[in-house]
Amino acid sequence: MALYTQDSIDRLKQAIDITEVVGARTELRRAGGRYQGLCPFHDERTPSFSVNPELNLFYCFGCHESGDAIGFVQKTEAMDFREAVEMLADRYGVELKKENEDPEEEAKRRVFEHRIRLLERTTQFYERYFWEAQEAAEARAYMAARGLGDDVLKAYRVGFSPSAWDKVLLAARRDGYTEEDLYSTGLGQRSQQGKFYDRFRGRIMFPLADNRGRVLGFGARSMKEPGDRREGPKYLNTAETGIFHKSRVLFGIHLARTAAAKAGRVIVVEGYTDVLALQQAGLPEAVAIMGTSLTEEQMAELARVATTVYLALDADRAGQEAMLKAARMAETRDVALRVIGMPEGKDPAEIIADGGLEAFQPLIDNAMSVPEFAVRRALVAADLSTTLGRANALDDVRPLVQGVPEGPMRIEMVRLVGDRLNVPDHVILTALKEEPRRNPPNGSRPPRPDTGAALISSIDRLVRAEHEFLAMCVKHGAAAQPFLDRLNDDHFSSGALRRFRVHLAAHLDSPLTGLPEDDPELMAVAREIVMQAEEQPPEVEALQLGFLQLDLRRID
Repeated sequence: MALYTQDSIDRLKQAIDITEVVGARTELRRAGGRYQGLCPFHDERTPSFSVNPELNLFYCFGCHESGDAIGFVQKTEAMDFREAVEMLADRYGVELKKENEDPEEEAKRRVFEHRIRLLERTTQFYERYFWEAQEAAEARAYMAARGLGDDVLKAYRVGFSPSAWDKVLLAARRDGYTEEDLYSTGLGQRSQQGKFYDRFRGRIMFPLADNRGRVLGFGARSMKEPGDRREGPKYLNTAETGIFHKSRVLFGIHLARTAAAKAGRVIVVEGYTDVLALQQAGLPEAVAIMGTSLTEEQMAELARVATTVYLALDADRAGQEAMLKAARMAETRDVALRVIGMPEGKDPAEIIADGGLEAFQPLIDNAMSVPEFAVRRALVAADLSTTLGRANALDDVRPLVQGVPEGPMRIEMVRLVGDRLNVPDHVILTALKEEPRRNPPNGSRPPRPDTGAALISSIDRLVRAEHEFLAMCVKHGAAAQPFLDRLNDDHFSSGALRRFRVHLAAHLDSPLTGLPEDDPELMAVAREIVMQAEEQPPEVEALQLGFLQLDLRRID
């Protein structure tokens, strides 16, 4: 894939207002030439987060997160560099140019962007129709009856498609779009008689967007009464196109990703209204998979935004099988999987409607590991009324428990199985020593502990002293040159600090100039040290003391 030109990136950086980007995530107040606020990356009560609009940098003196506006979006939105650049370019109206882009690839990209604009215009049309048209009154009443307020409906851009056959078709033609554009975006289709018409008619429309918020397709709920021959399926999705791929879409991911990254978890449900209900109740980290099947592409996206995935799927057999399949996928990624035990016949939206967050929160708190879920499922399905039935159940759950590492979780599984089968624990333990006759399910790894705070607190005095000395060099400029010239790699504990020492010795007048774009570790260290420079003592004598301390540590 062609990369964006450095000129494009530079123009984007010049166009970005970092205080505006950061200010959307945390309240900032001016403090001299900088802005301060509470850090969005760790919990704190006293502001230690600083933004320097002149340098286009941010830095937290508490948790040491640092970077520019693009890096801030990457960290807060769980995006990679390309995605962050494209999102900011859309926001600030900067056209991105690709290096050595193939003419055919460029033509495809322009067609894609043209059709994305058609989907956006259609989304806006459906939105207006939902709120303004008399025909949509029943749909508005239905959503209100489900307890969904105007704010959450507008946040997720819920709309309504007219029942007429050609409303979208005619509007698109007036705006210069062709039938091929409508067909390729899944908005139109052709009958056997050759008549072209709108695919979605008389339905509540849920825009299906990518992680940047670009609408790629729609999920549509019928408002016809059950049994009506014209009803068609209750839910109708956009057909698979060059733009829309159901297996890659997570409904609500663009609104959930920031909350999920901050909470370290994401809640996966099946339906659109489940997501809306959870968001309205105070759980904005919810997304929907539009069915029970979680795909590899969806799991990859979930792994990018959170370390723990909670599955709140139907308790029927299809939902249970989907959870076990998800566990196998999670095993290959650094993701902990938890299963929310859903009451049979209830979905999250109904639980929230009946009892609010107070009714759903205990289900999250009591979420099970996948091994526990699998064991409970096997025991529920077994015939425990006879000795033979209990023996068969033990045979079924043995490989599941064997897949659990030694520790508290396995002890709990043994107790659970013993209680349900009405046999002593030592019988279960003896059975576990036998070789399993089938492979244990993946996903048996216990949830990974959150070590972020421990890592931050483990920064030792040596590293801080090295950072502070280089920050003093930045502060005092030319006066630091003799000391920098006397330093070597043995004075520093990391490769990034060693490289920055060499860079700083050659760029004392402008430490952020000439940093290699392909060395993100060096760039992060440089930004952090430059931001720390203002906090260093004004006395030049501090330079000599700092140098002597480094040299003594080197000798030691």
